[in-house]
Amino acid sequence: MNSMTTQIKFGTDGWRAVIAEDFTFKNLERVSQATADYWRQNPVPGTAPKVVVGYDRRFLSDQFARRTAEIFLGNGFQVVLGIPAAPTPSVSFAVKAEKAVGGVMITASHNPPSFNGFKLKAHYGGSAEPAVCQAIEGLLDRNPPRALDLDEAIQSKRAVVRDVRPAHFAAIKRLVDFKLIAKSKLRFAHEALYGVGAGCFEELLAGTSCRVTTLNAQHDPFFGGINPEPIPKNYTKSAAFLKKHPHDLCLVTDGDADRVGGMDGRGNPLSTHQIICLLLRHLRANRGGAGRVVIALTTTSMVKKMCASLGLECVETGVGFKYICAEMLKGDVLLGAEESGGIGFPGHIPERDGILAGMMLLEMLATEKTSINKLCAQLEKEFGPHRYARLDAHFPLEKRAALMAFCKNNPPAKLLRSPLASVKSYDGVKFVAADGSWLMLRGSGTEPILRIYAEAPSDAGAQKLLQLGVALTKRV
Repeated sequence: MNSMTTQIKFGTDGWRAVIAEDFTFKNLERVSQATADYWRQNPVPGTAPKVVVGYDRRFLSDQFARRTAEIFLGNGFQVVLGIPAAPTPSVSFAVKAEKAVGGVMITASHNPPSFNGFKLKAHYGGSAEPAVCQAIEGLLDRNPPRALDLDEAIQSKRAVVRDVRPAHFAAIKRLVDFKLIAKSKLRFAHEALYGVGAGCFEELLAGTSCRVTTLNAQHDPFFGGINPEPIPKNYTKSAAFLKKHPHDLCLVTDGDADRVGGMDGRGNPLSTHQIICLLLRHLRANRGGAGRVVIALTTTSMVKKMCASLGLECVETGVGFKYICAEMLKGDVLLGAEESGGIGFPGHIPERDGILAGMMLLEMLATEKTSINKLCAQLEKEFGPHRYARLDAHFPLEKRAALMAFCKNNPPAKLLRSPLASVKSYDGVKFVAADGSWLMLRGSGTEPILRIYAEAPSDAGAQKLLQLGVALTKRV
C-alpha cells in the first residue's frame, strides 16, 4: 500500500468520508472490490450471487451507486440497482426479499452534506456484523477492481434497474392495520429534512382519508444548510409552520429515512425516548404483542419501568443498531430501539425503519383516538417524568482509556439524591441510580469526542448530572 492510498475503516455503520477528499470513485472501487472478494469467498447458503445497490439524495450518490454496481458486475454478481433514490430500509428489505448475498447503500445518513458513505447490508436485511466489516478491510487492495459496463449488463440481463420502494411499502401496509389508518382522517405532517424520505408517506397514504403535508421535501444536496439529523435544532422552519397550521403529529426522518424524530401537531419537539415508549405501549396494550424489548444503553429508563409493569423482558445492548440487530436475529423481539431514533419491528427486517415507525404511530393515533400529548402525559403519570440531556465534549483520544478506568473505579455514591444502584462498563461507563436516573460517558467511535448522556426526573437534574460528567473528565 503506497503512502498515497487512503486507509478505509468501517465505523459504527459502514464507511463514511468527505466527498472528493477520501470518498472518491477510486476508493469506492477499492472497497467495492474488497466486498465482492469477501462475498465470493464466503457465499451464504440459500442466497443467490446477487447484490442490491441503492443510494440516497446526496451529491453524486447516483453516480457512486452506478460505479459500485459495475464493480460487482465485473466480479460475476448479478445486480439489482435501485433507481430512483430510496430509503435505506427499502434497500435492506430488497436484499432479504431477493435472497441476495448482500447489499450496499450509498449514504452518509445524518452526516454533514460534504460526506458520503458506503453502508453494508447482510443477506438478512440488516447491517453487516463487525467481523464481516473487519474481514473486508483485510481484503482491501488484494485484487485490482474489475468492472463491467452497466448498460451492457442491463442488455445481457445481468443487471436490473428498478424502484425498490414499492415492495417495501407493500410490506409496511401489511404490518400495520392499514384499513384503520385509511379511514382515520388523521392530519399527518412529515419533516423530510431534504432527505430521501420525502414523498414516502404521500405515496403510502394516497387515496386514504389522511391528509399528508411533507415539509422540506425538495431535493437539495446541501440539506438547506443543516445536517439531516432528527434533532430539535433542525426543526425550526417546520415548527413555525406547524404553529400556524396544526396537525395531529409530525414525524421527522433523517437523510436516509432509517431514523426518526418527531413533533406534536403544533411544532413542540417529541424526544425519540417518548416515541419509543409510545410505540412500546401501543405494541403491548393495543396489539397484544409479546417478546423481548431490546434497547441501547443510552435509551430512557422509562422503558425498563414499562417492561417491569407489562411483564416483558428488557435487554440492554451497546450503542449501535448492529447490536440490536444481533438480538433481533435470535427472534422473540417485540421492539428494538436506540436513543438516536433507530427503531426496529418484528416480522420485518432486523433494521431501523423510519417509514414503518411513522405508520405505526399513525396506527396508534387511529386506535387511541386521542392526542399524542395526552398519550405522553399518561405515560408520565404512570411511570414518572424522565428528562434526557446529552453533551458532546472534545476529549483527547489518548486519555480516553484512563478516563474510563477512573470512572469505573471511582463511581459517585449517588446521583442527585438517589443512591447508586449499578455501574455498567461494557460500552463506555454508565452509572445508574436507584430511582432510574443515570449518567453515562462514552467515546465516539470515530472522533476525539466524548459523549456525556444523562437522565433525571427534571431538566435541571439532567443538566446537573451532565455537569457531574464534565467534572469527572477533569479528574484525569
